Amino acid sequence: MNVDDVVLTFSPGSLTILNIVLGLIMLGIALDTSPEDFRVVAKHPKPFVIAILAQLLLLPIATFLLTLVLPVAPSMALGMLLVACCPPGNISQVLTHRSGGNVALSVSLTAVGNLVYIVAMPLSITFWGSLHPTARTLLRSVELDPWRMLVEILLIVGLPFAVGLLIRAKLPALTRRVQPFVKWFSLLTLLGFILVALVGNWAVFVQVLGIILLVVTVHDAVALALGYGTAVVGGLGTRERKAMTFEVGIRNAGLGLGLVFLFFDGLGGMAIVAGWWGIWDIIAGLVVAGLWARHTKHRTGSATGDATLKAAS
Repeated sequence: MNVDDVVLTFSPGSLTILNIVLGLIMLGIALDTSPEDFRVVAKHPKPFVIAILAQLLLLPIATFLLTLVLPVAPSMALGMLLVACCPPGNISQVLTHRSGGNVALSVSLTAVGNLVYIVAMPLSITFWGSLHPTARTLLRSVELDPWRMLVEILLIVGLPFAVGLLIRAKLPALTRRVQPFVKWFSLLTLLGFILVALVGNWAVFVQVLGIILLVVTVHDAVALALGYGTAVVGGLGTRERKAMTFEVGIRNAGLGLGLVFLFFDGLGGMAIVAGWWGIWDIIAGLVVAGLWARHTKHRTGSATGDATLKAAS
């Protein structure tokens, strides 16, 4: 079976539901975002600059190189590049909290980063895809229009984000009540949606299971390591390193999956990479966060490492 020739089945109604779920995810991020988050980035831009460089430049470069080394079909390579060009996912804040990292920094980076990606994402996908020796043929065959993708991302990401910021500003009491529900409902619904999509195309998924497990596991590990490495090179503290690790390592693969069906006609390799990434990303993130919190607590007496600081002061 040539996965490049496979088109996954996905009804127009299902795509509409997926777009609504993705909009709810962005609404949840906005409801959890305050003006102070933007002021934090403005006052202390160093972590944000490091995160943006890692996400917009280093991660796509590393992904591009992986597609040349790993035994992937052109559609899988394009799927990897698509995921690498996706904005950070809001589960990064949950994982940062679980690991004992700087949650406030994670929230700020996710909020501002998603705004940057509204414009950066379609340009990045077009740029890196057109450079790839095999994937660029697929990119030309679908005649990807980055401006149309920008409009779609504005509708899926930008509009719900703006509505969420407005609701938080005008109705703070309502925001406090609905924000946790919106956040978890949208995340769990997205996971369920991805699982249903994979099960609905199980015959295709099983045939490429081995290579997909290898590719996504390696790619995800590289993304997490890249986040940690850039934080270390940037001289950030332990709690900030944790936030940066998940900010760079966790991508909004659900958005990528939606774009596969909107712009690439459900191209098999791309859809399977994005779909499985959306599941594995959370599994790997939870494992890393749990082990990291346990390691820090064993070493310092606190999951955040604060105990050592207090004892020294």
